[in-house]
Amino acid sequence: MEGRANQNEDISVPAEASGRITYLGHSTTLIELDGVRLLTDPILRARVAHLRRTSPAPEPGEVDAVLISHGHHDHLDARSLARLPRAVPVILPRGLGSLVRGRGFREVMEVDVGDETPIGDGVVVRTTPADHAGRPAPGRAALTVGFAVLGTRRVFFAGDTDVFPEMNGLVERLDLALLPIWGWGAKIGPGHMDPERAAEALTLLRPRTAIPIHWGTLRPLWRSSRARFLRDPPEAFAAAAHRLAPEVAVHVLEPGEGLDLG
Repeated sequence: MEGRANQNEDISVPAEASGRITYLGHSTTLIELDGVRLLTDPILRARVAHLRRTSPAPEPGEVDAVLISHGHHDHLDARSLARLPRAVPVILPRGLGSLVRGRGFREVMEVDVGDETPIGDGVVVRTTPADHAGRPAPGRAALTVGFAVLGTRRVFFAGDTDVFPEMNGLVERLDLALLPIWGWGAKIGPGHMDPERAAEALTLLRPRTAIPIHWGTLRPLWRSSRARFLRDPPEAFAAAAHRLAPEVAVHVLEPGEGLDLG
């Protein structure tokens, strides 16, 4: 396991970076592959509803597309999207497109599980299933998905999900899995993975490398920024992964830290 680095004060991402994964906090990542820059579930401001960031809000720079896994406000935040150019394509589950079009985005692609969307030259984004139980956000569709980003490397962004049987071989020859391991509170409900469940997912997905996401970034206003649920899950995930899937290299990244795709 690669150790956790000190949190960066400046978590801007250089536009010239390529072949790299940057963890920007919660479910927001920057996937750079074959000259394409993809931003997932962007949370780009200091506060969303009753949740406050524990790290600086990121500036991802220019991106070629945005991938949104589902309609919960900590994944589809309209005010964060408003910080991006309206010409950026947005790929999101069926039923959520009108919300994003209403913000002025001109290229909005609503997808179902199994759909494939080409981005740039040689990169394909395949929509994958997810198991995220619970009520949809009011006025928003319930479909939840993940995304496989396929190019010279193969990256799986799980979105927000629990383990499900179809994870077994979901992405063949998987290089990197971005797996949620917690949430934004002291407890997590159904439809989420905790560190142990995320390690079980590794035994099905069989990636070469894994990066834990969806942890350590958002907290309720009434909880301390030093709460244990903000810092303990990645170590628990790394320990469980070592026990259940020792062949998988686990890299724990703080918000703003990146990993080159080797």
